[in-house]
Amino acid sequence: MILEPGILALILLSLITSGTILYALRHIVPILYAWDLKSGSEGQLQLERRTYLLSTLLTWAFVAELTSLLLLVYTAENLHERFTGAMCAAGVFNLNAFGYPALLLKLGNFLLAGCWLVLNRADNSARDYPLIRGKYLFLLVLTVPLLAEGVVLGLYLLNLQPDVITSCCGSLFGSRAVGLGSELAVWPMRPLGLVLLLAYVLNLGSGSFVLRKGRGSYLFALSGLLVLFLGISAILSFVAPYFYELPSHHCPFCLLKADYGYVGYLLCGGLLVGATAAAAVGVLQPFATRPSLRQIIPALQRRAVWLGLTLFTLCFLVATLRIITTDFTLFG
Repeated sequence: MILEPGILALILLSLITSGTILYALRHIVPILYAWDLKSGSEGQLQLERRTYLLSTLLTWAFVAELTSLLLLVYTAENLHERFTGAMCAAGVFNLNAFGYPALLLKLGNFLLAGCWLVLNRADNSARDYPLIRGKYLFLLVLTVPLLAEGVVLGLYLLNLQPDVITSCCGSLFGSRAVGLGSELAVWPMRPLGLVLLLAYVLNLGSGSFVLRKGRGSYLFALSGLLVLFLGISAILSFVAPYFYELPSHHCPFCLLKADYGYVGYLLCGGLLVGATAAAAVGVLQPFATRPSLRQIIPALQRRAVWLGLTLFTLCFLVATLRIITTDFTLFG
């Protein structure tokens, strides 16, 4: 293990999140089975106080979970100079078998934790806590990937060895590499760009329909997740080479460097947060007919739609502007 502030902070945040989840598990089962807001018993009053405490603790724990993704990527980028063969964060994540699984779990849990926070916000905004069982059942689903992330991340960080020689961009995202990253990197530009544009138009249209008519939430959520996947694929396939002005350089992590204006944080972060906002719109929809939520959920959905559309559009504009303003081209 390497004693770095970023690594120690990641371990601490992971312990806090996992500990909070385990503490919550001790108390949510009685809430799921015995919650009755119409009752004025001492037991119900204790449950109400307990759920208020759990909601506050879990909110902060999930905020820490969201923040830790940025910290993980930033720390990996800063550590690359310590390892032979690592030119960026790609090589640091490749130092042992747990690096990329930890990153993928972080990405998935970012989406899930973001949706839980929105669901919790809706529940706390209503006078009768109508989503109390729903959000804690969702928490039970979240428990497995969150605890798995804590274990895998711990194994990754604790097994970082400075004397290990690692491989980096060319061997991970090059045309001769083996793996998902390299497969996405060789997708042809024109078909992928066209499909991505259609997904974005679908997301824009369904989002506009949600804003005007209050319908189309599921389509907006699914198209948002599709934009995330296709957007990341496009970054690997042709957006990154346009920033590097090198047809063979597909690494998304080098975009995090100051040489490229840290644009990788904007592109990848914008796509991820936008997709999380889109997914949250779909997660809220089944509860939109609850009497106490008829005004709350549409308002939250509209905010999430605006956030998702704004971030997706910003990412598209930044990438498109680079492609049309540089002298470099991927077409002979």
